[in-house]
Amino acid sequence: MKEITASGQTIAEAVQSALEQLNTTRDHVNIEVIDEGKKGWLGVFGSKRAVVRVTMEENHIKTAEIYLQSITDKMNVAVDVTTAVSGKHVTFDLSGDKIALLIGKRGQTLNAIQYLVDQVVNKNSGTSYNVTVDAEGYRGRRHDALVGLAKKTADQVKRQHSQVALDAMPSFERKIIHNALQSDPHISTTSDGAEPYRCVVINPA
Repeated sequence: MKEITASGQTIAEAVQSALEQLNTTRDHVNIEVIDEGKKGWLGVFGSKRAVVRVTMEENHIKTAEIYLQSITDKMNVAVDVTTAVSGKHVTFDLSGDKIALLIGKRGQTLNAIQYLVDQVVNKNSGTSYNVTVDAEGYRGRRHDALVGLAKKTADQVKRQHSQVALDAMPSFERKIIHNALQSDPHISTTSDGAEPYRCVVINPA
């Protein structure tokens, strides 16, 4: 891990200074604003420089990016990988002509790839990162579909006054279901079963 503190007339200038010193780009660093600074009277008197702390976890994240590229190569799917780091969240976004092959049915292939990449990023890193592997906006579409499924099933549970168990899904998707229904006083949600067959059960309250 490399860390540097830099200053500038603006936050953007301070960040750019740090990036140049680290010889990297914005999507490979974590940026913490220490002082936003101020312009001062007439832009001079009483002015204060902006200060940022920029951290680069170059080894594990870069290694994971290379590993991800090797997976897609072995699947004979040519992709471009865009990596973004925000705090402790790392997103690898894939784009290409055969992207559907990497997504698979209900995102199962993409979820498996995400699991493998997560292991690489967090192995001996000293920092626990939340890793997302996306493919041309699939995660956003899947999120909306799961929220719709949650609400539709909740309506069914309330009409029939009986519980409904959804299909098995990974923990981060189950969390979407739980969050979508947590404010509904007429139903409750639980998770049941053992991985990888754990599912959300929606019950009448």
